Amino acid sequence: MIPDTLPALLAQRVNNAAPALFDRGRPVAYRELADGSRRFARGLRRLGVRAGDCVALWLPNLPAWLSAFFACAQLGAIAVSVNTRFRSHELADILYRSRARVLVFWPEFKGIDFAGILAACDPQALERLEAIVVYGESGAAPPSAVLARPAHAYAALVAEAPLPEDSANPHAGCAIFTTSGTTKAPKFVLHDQQTVIRHAFDVVSGFGIGADATLLLAPPLCGVFGFCGAMAAFVLAPTWDAAQAARDLIAHRVTHLNGTDEACAQMLDCGADFSHLRFFGYAAFSPAHADIVQRGEARGLKLVGLYGASEIQALFARQQESAPAAERGLGGGRPVSAAARVRARDPEGGAILPHGTPGELEFLAPASRMVGYHGNSEATREAFTADGYYRSGDLGYTLADGRFVYLTRMGDSLRLAGFLVSPAEIESVVQEVPGISACQVVAVPRAEGLVPVAFVLLQEGATLDEKAVIAHASARLARYKIPARVFSIDAFPVTPGANATKIQKGKLREIAEALLH
Repeated sequence: MIPDTLPALLAQRVNNAAPALFDRGRPVAYRELADGSRRFARGLRRLGVRAGDCVALWLPNLPAWLSAFFACAQLGAIAVSVNTRFRSHELADILYRSRARVLVFWPEFKGIDFAGILAACDPQALERLEAIVVYGESGAAPPSAVLARPAHAYAALVAEAPLPEDSANPHAGCAIFTTSGTTKAPKFVLHDQQTVIRHAFDVVSGFGIGADATLLLAPPLCGVFGFCGAMAAFVLAPTWDAAQAARDLIAHRVTHLNGTDEACAQMLDCGADFSHLRFFGYAAFSPAHADIVQRGEARGLKLVGLYGASEIQALFARQQESAPAAERGLGGGRPVSAAARVRARDPEGGAILPHGTPGELEFLAPASRMVGYHGNSEATREAFTADGYYRSGDLGYTLADGRFVYLTRMGDSLRLAGFLVSPAEIESVVQEVPGISACQVVAVPRAEGLVPVAFVLLQEGATLDEKAVIAHASARLARYKIPARVFSIDAFPVTPGANATKIQKGKLREIAEALLH
């Protein structure tokens, strides 16, 4: 039976003999995780946390993250995920707009001065913050005064007696994840307990995660990619280390792994033993790893493309291992929920497009859709169609058998000669040229209309032959897709995200326009 609240989900598993997770090699039982969450729930209640309040979790992948999350759910409170890469401006914005009453953080993590980052926040942005919970593993006492607010040791709070009362509600908000905005403040995606659980069960079924499975959690819990995986199975590590992950694959007989293309590449480079692995799903973020599926194939590893979004949760869809390599490398696939539906809409005319025609992807996702954007009802209304489909802002097309293919973000798509074009199509051709390790393509206005401009990263010792690149593209692509210019660049401008850094296409467009004038 599928429980409808998170504490009930955890209680359902307390008698399971298998570990709930491995924390840096240490097995953690479901009973230990459940007991810790109920103890922390009492501690949070003593700090004044009640149903509907927000608690910010500024932690890496730790059992404490999960204990705090389930503790919030027991109280009917909302856990606000904060990326450990964030600094004072980003942290202050999240704490202020979420109205978080409590912040949980680890001052000593990775030797970074997290207390200093907190102290550098705008004091007005922290005026609603009432208490700070300090996690630690060194035995050192927590800071006596952080921003003149009460600081409580996490260890002391989990020493409290377990809280027996359960205020969890299936329809209560339980988790907030921030979108990765680049020019505007990120939106707060709010999910409730019921859909988090329903999606977790769909992932278990859709990814073949059985009772004998072990999942290596590579992405951080502060993003939906890692969070959705964690709701199914756990092997935790606070920081990503490919060599350690390779050892964990063997030590814990890992069967399932999801990660970014960069994580895949690092594990391939370190010679990881994938003999126990049944499934390796990946999300493409870096153009430097466009050949990752082929590299995996050479090692007998069938990498599988994934699709997800904060608003409808990660691991929403996956490609099939039985598909050809070219198809497995595409984002998208078949939704894991049988109730999900996908369609593509003409972004200009508004018509629903036939299969195979690119347009904005829209998703009907009753088992995984967000409650809305926390504190932003207008944005929530704009995110959904009148019949309940989520407007993804992604360019892609549907297939007749219920699958779909993701191409790129609509804002990154190119309107060339009247056609919607995915820049990845041009980028992959440019990257075929010897000496080019990665490519990004943007469109800029010229007298003749929008034209594509390519930026490339060169391999060590290589030089750019712009004419040769354009000639290569001319032999492979339609005339309107051929880059008007090709420029080398030392590094692509990026924005850090919960799962990976994302390339700032807008900044590249600005650079291209400046170079062409």
